[in-house]
Amino acid sequence: MIRVVLFDIDGTLLASGGVGRRAMEAALRTHFGTIGPTHYRYDGKTDRQIVRESMRHAGFSDADIDARMEPLLDEYLARLEQTITAEMSGVRGHAGVHARLDALQAREDVLLGLLTGNIARGAALKLRAAGLAPERFRVGAFGSDHEHRPELPAIARRRAVELLGRDVDGSTVVIIGDTPADVECGRGIGARAVAVATGHFTTTDLAAYEPHAVFEDFTDVGAAVRAICDA
Repeated sequence: MIRVVLFDIDGTLLASGGVGRRAMEAALRTHFGTIGPTHYRYDGKTDRQIVRESMRHAGFSDADIDARMEPLLDEYLARLEQTITAEMSGVRGHAGVHARLDALQAREDVLLGLLTGNIARGAALKLRAAGLAPERFRVGAFGSDHEHRPELPAIARRRAVELLGRDVDGSTVVIIGDTPADVECGRGIGARAVAVATGHFTTTDLAAYEPHAVFEDFTDVGAAVRAICDA
């Protein structure tokens, strides 16, 4: 049995130091003249969802948002690359991330992948800035694939099926993340979740959504790998 292990990026694999939010806010100001409500939370959201919800709060219609979405995301990517280049030390992998990925990648029963709200090019920029090769994640689903996060697990599973050349049951998909959205998004396909409190939610917050396991962090690589492979 192959486990398809899908990692979120921001807050789970790495801490970006807010580079994504700063790049997005700059792009929003350029294309809409506002960033929307300052209290709006980005964690757990897809990039397209962030744009839509922020600008709905600012009074823009969906038609107007759709018309500006693609050029805005192009500018976001350009701003993100510029911001990462200027603030390279602000993006870092969480403790134990390399050892954890190495341990999982070494297993014949694990297919390593991503499930993230980042659009694909933005995901690659952040991973490389943290010293993580995007190519080691053989499958995945991104915010550029669908605006709604609960749609992403089925996309990742389909790509795993295409890569492996055989069916992948949803119960063999494990989603690793730091937000309630990560824990809940895979339930439609029967996926399991392992949560980690390295983002903005505590272990108590995350445990309320009943993941298979929840960790303060993944510094105990052995325990993390066992929980992921036993999910």
